[in-house]
Amino acid sequence: MSDAPRAVPPSALIELPDLQTAGMRRRQAFAEEDRWIGYVSSEPGEWSGWHHHGEHDTYLYVLAGVVEFEYGNERATATIGQGEFGHMPHHVVHRERTRPGQTGEVVLVRIGHGPTVFNVDGPG
Repeated sequence: MSDAPRAVPPSALIELPDLQTAGMRRRQAFAEEDRWIGYVSSEPGEWSGWHHHGEHDTYLYVLAGVVEFEYGNERATATIGQGEFGHMPHHVVHRERTRPGQTGEVVLVRIGHGPTVFNVDGPG
């Protein structure tokens, strides 16, 4: 890690194939051993694939749109709107979408260890 401030313009965000889940586009700004910071965008009304983030807690800020999460075996829901912060605890299997007619844009901060994305068939 550098001891100087760094700026990462949108054109320098890194799109890594192993960080992708169907229905969303994740791009990395920073990655260290115990944290990952990036950006995700999604198309209007499209559900992502089911996934979880292993040992990482995910903190998010919604820049645009309204993000709806479906999670757990009971398929509970949570909604986080533009200008709101949210938290997805580690190991929680979930999928997400933006509402029809709205593109989703979210800034993510993940804190934990190990891989950051595990694509799965669904809860349970």
